[in-house]
Amino acid sequence: MIEAVERRFLSSGLPKSITSIHPVGIGNRGERGASRFAHAGLLKRIVCGTIVDAPPVAAMASRNEIEAYTLPQGALSQLLREIAAGRPGLLTHVGLHTFVDPRISGGRQSARSTEDLVELVELKGREWLFYKPFGIDVAFLRGTTADEDGNISMEHEAIFGDALSMAQATKRSGGLVIVQVKRLARRGTLPGKTVKVPGMLVDAVVVAPDQAQTYQTAHDPAFAGELRIPLDAFPKLPLDERKIVARRCAMELEAGAVCNVGSGICTGIGLVGAEEGVLDHIVLTNEQGLIGGAPASGLDAGASRNYAAMIDQPYQFDFYDGGGLDIAFLSAVEVDAQGSVNISRFANRVVGIGGFVNISQNARKMVFGGTFTAGGLKIEAGNGTLAIREEGRHHKFVKTLEQISYSGPYARARGQVTLFVTERAVFQTTERGLELIEIAPGIDLERDVLGQMDFRPAISDSLRVMDSRLFRPEPMGLAEGFAGKSRPVHPRLAS
Repeated sequence: MIEAVERRFLSSGLPKSITSIHPVGIGNRGERGASRFAHAGLLKRIVCGTIVDAPPVAAMASRNEIEAYTLPQGALSQLLREIAAGRPGLLTHVGLHTFVDPRISGGRQSARSTEDLVELVELKGREWLFYKPFGIDVAFLRGTTADEDGNISMEHEAIFGDALSMAQATKRSGGLVIVQVKRLARRGTLPGKTVKVPGMLVDAVVVAPDQAQTYQTAHDPAFAGELRIPLDAFPKLPLDERKIVARRCAMELEAGAVCNVGSGICTGIGLVGAEEGVLDHIVLTNEQGLIGGAPASGLDAGASRNYAAMIDQPYQFDFYDGGGLDIAFLSAVEVDAQGSVNISRFANRVVGIGGFVNISQNARKMVFGGTFTAGGLKIEAGNGTLAIREEGRHHKFVKTLEQISYSGPYARARGQVTLFVTERAVFQTTERGLELIEIAPGIDLERDVLGQMDFRPAISDSLRVMDSRLFRPEPMGLAEGFAGKSRPVHPRLAS
């Protein structure tokens, strides 16, 4: 349907000056998805969680050719429910002291974005952010099957997302709901429990028999929840810097821990968990609504295998915002001396924030993962030590952040535990700011760590050497630490 909008615009000049709103990033980081809106005159404004999946649109924002806002994915997702219910907007703490805070930039990613979409308010002695509602003229949704009454089921979909909330919000606004599906079914043949969007909310159905499950995969039955694959059938990561980071992050796991695994380098944690045989002892989740199993990576991001449950995205963010996560694992692109993080805009690139703010502000323990430098980094490992063969061109530990996606001082004030994991060093945040607590065997402190930072961190009086198992090809034996500590039975069941 998005492709059809592009074709219509190129042939007729209509529609024009549209506002595109989507909580989750849409695109294959190439020409598909929201990238098809990247034509002068077609797109006026974009409001989304992530814009990096549509590089031409991100470039238009960088050139100030469109109005662009990137707001927390969870806030946009929950705001749709507020619109559906006719409530005045979304009131939440999520986004305080980040670039989303109107005292900083209000989520703006281009100079022509002048409207205030977020306000700071005070209620009962506390600061909150108020996300304003908006009207919706048309909603593009997708499912798997539509019956003759327009009831929509999603049996092959990798996520439920915001489909129901979007449909309800659009009807509340007096707009049209158009749903793309793979196939049609006779009236009355879809079991009521399988219907995710009832026909009373649907105005039109578009049949696209060849629609793929993700931007990378035509159909994976594990993504659809049709089967679970054996742990040894999960892909194995090569021993490189990304696997080392994922392994060291995985060492923070505890039996029974409820975790979020973000996109990027941290998706390797699920694969490490499967390789180490501990995946069934923890609960990995992602913000799209998957609970349990192992979140997927790359252009499959958002999907998951072997999950225990799939829920609507707004409810997943309710759980996150309420402090339900024991540990969150997210990527970090830039880090400053106070432990603040930027992932949303850097190196002349507009990326966006996705679910990062909801997750990072509310988890009890925050673990950021990433390579120590970026751009051409080459390492050698395999014998229990690490060697840097070619250093990355770009420093990631910098004096000044272009945008604040995570506030280190705000996190410390709330008592949050924060770690930064790289392939060669591990840091934590303390009252002294960023503190180095571990260094990889074979790494020179001055040359390979301090010399590759734009500031000098505090160094722990008990600086440790990272576990040599991280740098060997064979499994680390993490399951031994989980022996006798399987996920606890719910107290009511135990009694």
